[in-house]
Amino acid sequence: MPDLEIVDVADEAAFRLIPPCADPSFDHRSCDYWEDSDRGSKARRTGWLGGSESPDAAAGNAGAAGNAAAVQSAPAPANPFAPPPRADANPFAPASAAAPRPDANPFAPAQASRPRNPFLDDLDETPAENPFAPKRAARPAIAAEAPRKLQLLGRGLGIFGSYAKVLLVDGRPAAYCQFGPLSAYPRALRLRDLYPKLPSAPLPAVITCIATTSETRRAGHALSLVAAVCDDLGRRGFAAVEVYPEVMAREDATPAARTEFWIRAGFRLAVDDDHYPVVRKEL
Repeated sequence: MPDLEIVDVADEAAFRLIPPCADPSFDHRSCDYWEDSDRGSKARRTGWLGGSESPDAAAGNAGAAGNAAAVQSAPAPANPFAPPPRADANPFAPASAAAPRPDANPFAPAQASRPRNPFLDDLDETPAENPFAPKRAARPAIAAEAPRKLQLLGRGLGIFGSYAKVLLVDGRPAAYCQFGPLSAYPRALRLRDLYPKLPSAPLPAVITCIATTSETRRAGHALSLVAAVCDDLGRRGFAAVEVYPEVMAREDATPAARTEFWIRAGFRLAVDDDHYPVVRKEL
């Protein structure tokens, strides 16, 4: 029996486990089809994965940056009518007896130092810790420099949890599933609005993508992963989960499989449509 393991995509190490699409023109790691209802795409975009800039482009950017730095570092022409500035003078610093400004009145009394403002002066300092206040546990978060898709998958990490899972077979990625609350996927919201007969409360979770690699297809791994996702969503408090498959799409081009797959996974046909049916499962 193969060794099966399911991993939540909650950090960059797990993100790198996402397997390639069966169709090489698509990529789960750069797909924002469901996250962007107007301009979302399933296309492969290597720029989303980081470190994909070509050497020529990098050299061109470096040359442009060098030219800009040279322009910024060039000294401004001197004003022949202005007195030469002191090397250590700061024209924006307030005058004092120890260091008067060049244009200061030497017969005027030195300006008294500005009184300390406790509401402004301590903004850059770390506030004193209150030993009696309960400490709030740090929530997991995705780094700002992480790949764009990982940032999308990590939007609700601190509140909802992970938005994706990868199934490993003997340590090798075999299947991928993306899911989450309906509010996280605007395209799903727009599709659901087409069918007012669907229950409006409580709102379901959605599965937006299920896929296996071409090498592991027809082995039941996608069904196993969907079952694990549904169990997880039930523990998170959802009463139902919906999927919106594309009837007219090719098998390798649809992110949500075919209706027949979902029927085998225990879903029922909630809305029958020639293009975008809705399948639903009560949890």
